[in-house]
Amino acid sequence: MKEHNRTDSGARSHGGLTDEEVAARLERDGYNELPSEKPQTFFSIFFGVIRQPMLLLLLGCGGIYVMLGELRDAGMLLAFVFVVIGITFYQERKTSRALEALKNLSSPRALVIREGAQQRIPGREVVVDDIIILKEGDRVPADAMVLSCSNMTVDESLLTGESVPVRKAVWDGASKPGRPGGEDLSFLFSGTLITQGRGIVKVFSTGVKTEMGKIGRSLETIVEEDTPLKKEISRIVRDFAFVGVALCFIVVVLYGVSRGDWLKGVLSGLTLSMAMLPEEFPVVFLIFMTLGAWRMSKRHVLTRNNHAIETLGAATVLCVDKTGTLTMNRMRLAGMVAGSVYYDVPSGTKAELPEACHRLFEYAVLSSQQEPYDPLEKEIKETGERFLSKTEHIHRHWQLVKEYPLSKELLALSHVCELPKTSHYIIAAKGAPEAIADLCHLPKTEREGVEKQIKEMSEKGLRILGVACARYDKKDLPVIQHDFTFEYIGLLGFVDPVREGVRESVAECYRAGVRVIMITGDYPGTAQYVAREIGLKDPELYITGGHLASMEHLELREKIRNTNIFARVIPEQKLAIVNALKANGSVVAMTGDGVNDAPALKASHIGVAMGERGTDVARETSDLVLLNDDFSSIVSAIRLGRRIFDNLQKAIAYIFVVHVPIAGMALFPIAFGLPAVLFPAHIAFLELIIDPACSTVFESEREERDVMQRAPRDPRQRLFNRRTLVLSLLQGASIFAVVVIVFVLALFKGLGENEARTLAFVTMVFSNLLAIITNLSKTDSFIETLRKKNKALYWVMGGTILFLFAVLYVPFLRDMFHFSFLHFRDLVLGAGVSFLGVAWFEGVKMLRHDSRAPYTPAV
Repeated sequence: MKEHNRTDSGARSHGGLTDEEVAARLERDGYNELPSEKPQTFFSIFFGVIRQPMLLLLLGCGGIYVMLGELRDAGMLLAFVFVVIGITFYQERKTSRALEALKNLSSPRALVIREGAQQRIPGREVVVDDIIILKEGDRVPADAMVLSCSNMTVDESLLTGESVPVRKAVWDGASKPGRPGGEDLSFLFSGTLITQGRGIVKVFSTGVKTEMGKIGRSLETIVEEDTPLKKEISRIVRDFAFVGVALCFIVVVLYGVSRGDWLKGVLSGLTLSMAMLPEEFPVVFLIFMTLGAWRMSKRHVLTRNNHAIETLGAATVLCVDKTGTLTMNRMRLAGMVAGSVYYDVPSGTKAELPEACHRLFEYAVLSSQQEPYDPLEKEIKETGERFLSKTEHIHRHWQLVKEYPLSKELLALSHVCELPKTSHYIIAAKGAPEAIADLCHLPKTEREGVEKQIKEMSEKGLRILGVACARYDKKDLPVIQHDFTFEYIGLLGFVDPVREGVRESVAECYRAGVRVIMITGDYPGTAQYVAREIGLKDPELYITGGHLASMEHLELREKIRNTNIFARVIPEQKLAIVNALKANGSVVAMTGDGVNDAPALKASHIGVAMGERGTDVARETSDLVLLNDDFSSIVSAIRLGRRIFDNLQKAIAYIFVVHVPIAGMALFPIAFGLPAVLFPAHIAFLELIIDPACSTVFESEREERDVMQRAPRDPRQRLFNRRTLVLSLLQGASIFAVVVIVFVLALFKGLGENEARTLAFVTMVFSNLLAIITNLSKTDSFIETLRKKNKALYWVMGGTILFLFAVLYVPFLRDMFHFSFLHFRDLVLGAGVSFLGVAWFEGVKMLRHDSRAPYTPAV
């Protein structure tokens, strides 16, 4: 038989570009993307950082030191400015590299033919002369001419403003591309959407040379609303800033009135402002979200909307497609029914097909593509070659005349084939068994017999196709398939193996309090078989698409509380399932891959699109994209989402903890007429610990051991609730109390101002490090936390202690910090006393761990 349609013929006749040709075109034309914001240079980062409030305060304090004649202190503050810029530059580069990696992943995917094989690549890597395979739901990645197509219509409203899709025709080899718009043109344009059919195209323009680039329009203007977490962070920053400004004013007035030195009063006020400035909050949030998305991409999950990271830890229901997500989407023919003959197909290559099944498989092959891409049709072709290659049932010389495609109204397709030197056509049809039975107009008794066979096959976990044939005189072909007189032939049953690790992932979901619902277009028996294989709860309960269509919303809400299987469901019905779950108070994650899945993906709290088999429409509507279509990746994303929220909460709590003693020690000496403990340089030193700690150490911390053994987080739960605030303030107050006691006792014992300041500062630095360690885990002890492989923690601790020794024992630095020489016993004393500030919190963790009852998820 000749090529079944022009699309497949084009695919086979074009081997595509070679890797060398692709590299040459990329070098010549650049990537297939419109100009975007240029990456930040060192100087742009420098000037961006220098405008930050903390740096402006440092420069302001440096200016006051110059006015006071303290040039050495001014120089030291300037040095700190450059150190902070260096740290910020490193974090900026790390974030930008993560964003670049995500940009490559989030680029619309294109299925191209290169080196004679199909490859799915980012759309930005498409080059001129690439051969691209397009199907319904795909976004066109570049301007191209149509080499072959079948029923292809395209939405070009992005360029023309015309909402009605236009029909496309095959390029004649001579015509030149014109403006978008109009029927039966043979050119596609970047950014437009395939709404129906499929085709093969050849690229002639990329990047700025496309019609999109010439017009200079952006694909769409998206104004993203701030997420709840971002709003909460902004509120915390605003409150902190207000308190800081008020205290700064009070300190300036208090110092000026009590001591008569207004210039030093301003310096003390600026010092307190530095201590209170909440600059870490927005930085921490940005880094956690960016690196969190990057970490998810390493687990084959692309984050398109950051709010999904916030919501993942609150998900209570996972609605997942069966095929390709829970299963391998690699169909294997496992059984046939021809008349009353049932045949179990062995997996070996030496088996022979019973004669009664030859005709069944003959028409199954005829109704399939010659060069198929669909996994089911691939199996039909390969099995047909294996069983029928030496028989008269393979018809390579027959020519395809017309194809009647699958539609929503009739889940069956037909191929009309022309026999050489005959007066009639042969029509081969396959599709859903009920659709084939409908085409064949089976009488009631025969239909009941077929339904019985379908039930028996579906109970074995098989996906079932019906096959039929017809003969038609050579004249004008009818418009619809129903006008043929079909003869029913039999059934084919295919098995789709369950993915490795899915059973374990489903069990992990149940332990985490996350319910799993399976949605499939297959028969209930097949769905139940897979449900038992993966350990889904209550596999005996199911709802079919037909039953779902007749249900009222309230009835569905009630039924869905205990039903975890939805079978024979069409994509449009997913929206009803999502709405019912949401109405019951569930936080829903929904998977989808087709154009018709978009409403459900958008309506769900977390829309998850398939990266391998999903359409661009589904990906653009979703919040997350599974790059490998694997259910286990969703579970990994939930685990990581919970980890990110936990660690962000810990980082914010630590910032509260550490700012209390810093602000307290800036204010306390002034209020009681004591010598100043903290100068701007000291606070800058502490910021060098705080910044990398809260943005790197906490971000790098692994998840808690019970992260998937606790109930999902309430989505209304604030990042920083009253309980966390009280614990943070108590920790900060206890550290402040320890530092005050050390400072006051040192003065009481007759030590000099510099000696007392040195002891207090050493105690504060070690207290800071201990606060990092104790806040890294809500359950693990101090020692257990240190045993974890958090490299960022070791780097921060090692760098801090090294720098502390330098300012204590290098005379030049010691004088600049207004310190005195500290004996080793005093150093040990400061380190030991600092543990008192956090010891009580370790006790609280132990009590919490001992009293915690094991979490039992609801069934």
